[in-house]
Amino acid sequence: MSETVVTRFAPSPTGFLHIGGARTALFNWLYARGRGGKMLLRIEDTDRERSTEAAVAAILDGLSWLGLDWDGEAISQFSRAARHREVAEALLAAGKAYYCYASAEELAEMREAARREGRAKLYDGRWRDRDPKEAPPGVKPVIRLKAPTEGETIIEDQVQGRVVWQNQDLDDLVLLRSDQTPTYMLAVVVDDHDMDVTHVIRGDDHLTNAARQKQIYDALGWPVPAMAHIPLIHGPDGAKLSKRHGALGIDAYRAMGYLPAAMRNYLVRLGWSHGDQEMFSTEEMIAAFELAQIGRSPARFDFAKLENLNGHYMRQTPDAELLAEIERVLPHIAGGEELAAKLTPELRQKLLDAMPGLKERAKTLVELVDSARYLHAERPIKLEDKAAALLTPDARAMIAGLLPVLESLDPWTQEHLEQAVRGFAEQRGLKLGSVAQPLRAALTGRTTSPGIFDVLRVLGKVESLARLRDQAVQAVGA
Repeated sequence: MSETVVTRFAPSPTGFLHIGGARTALFNWLYARGRGGKMLLRIEDTDRERSTEAAVAAILDGLSWLGLDWDGEAISQFSRAARHREVAEALLAAGKAYYCYASAEELAEMREAARREGRAKLYDGRWRDRDPKEAPPGVKPVIRLKAPTEGETIIEDQVQGRVVWQNQDLDDLVLLRSDQTPTYMLAVVVDDHDMDVTHVIRGDDHLTNAARQKQIYDALGWPVPAMAHIPLIHGPDGAKLSKRHGALGIDAYRAMGYLPAAMRNYLVRLGWSHGDQEMFSTEEMIAAFELAQIGRSPARFDFAKLENLNGHYMRQTPDAELLAEIERVLPHIAGGEELAAKLTPELRQKLLDAMPGLKERAKTLVELVDSARYLHAERPIKLEDKAAALLTPDARAMIAGLLPVLESLDPWTQEHLEQAVRGFAEQRGLKLGSVAQPLRAALTGRTTSPGIFDVLRVLGKVESLARLRDQAVQAVGA
């Protein structure tokens, strides 16, 4: 086996890349990258009925969006079926495996008997030492591993610690089905060996599989990779993660407007800790990540924490970088297509100018894109109900009175705008808020937005005055 650290991420392409899979991929990636090693990608597509090309594409897309690259080409497990059969037949020839001719009815009876007697072992080994010449006619056999019947199978797991199984409780697992297709257990062992995998890092729902797979490794005389079985992710209530908790595809998180860097930081802290540190750059994660720091208890998913973290990352991201990320995800997020269709160089510059104010108030890119709608809204501005309620006849008359002040303003800077509006409010004996709120409604159609002087500055003098005249004209005609 190679001295270089080699990890692998091995998803089944039966659906999206879910949040637990994304974390597993991240842990494999961090462990390999932190040791100058490789992370390989293997698509475990042996379940032909459920595996789809669309799911493969979604997995690759999700990993790429998260910023997790892999070494070499993605490998299809199904394409290696001939190699898996070859290994099963070699075990058969060495007396380490045997043909089993038990019928489906016999197997059902064995399972029922095991359930009645409370035994974990389901198959009773009836063909283990029988001569294949006794086989009933017309029955296509499976190949089973001749597993040890005494002693223990032990995994020294780098997260779970020492895990022991009594061999008398483990039955002879199927290696090759009657139609000559390899089972998952065999395929995983052969592929990990042939790919020189040194560390198997995966969810602890695979822990029982580790015992089976170690028996195959031992039968073949192959070294067993280091194992690390990480606890699953639960919801905030401690129950198994469901869609209401956040058990969604990673593509859904992109659509909800989370940044890849924030997702990486959030995922790495689901079950792994490094002192009290919460925020990690990618470089810090790579340098600090150790398997021994993964806890044994299930991690709890918390949307509020993810949102707060994402808001922090958005505020820390330079404006131009954040705009580039927005442009990258426009096809995937709510409101994105509308913005993409209008994204002229002029609007791009307005977005860049408005970014400091926009990102201060948003926790996701969806919120940011939504709050930026005022930049490209068409006149006359569509008013939300609460905004329309603010634009009373008195408020419209006030805007009409403010227009000459703004029309004569030069230069059109945030500082000068604030001085002018404050001066107008004082002259009229008004509080600043009672001027600013109707202005906000007239300029954005909403009651919430970035600071009103920022809105005026970014929209520019011509557009701002035009929007205000639209509302003031109505006052004159009232």
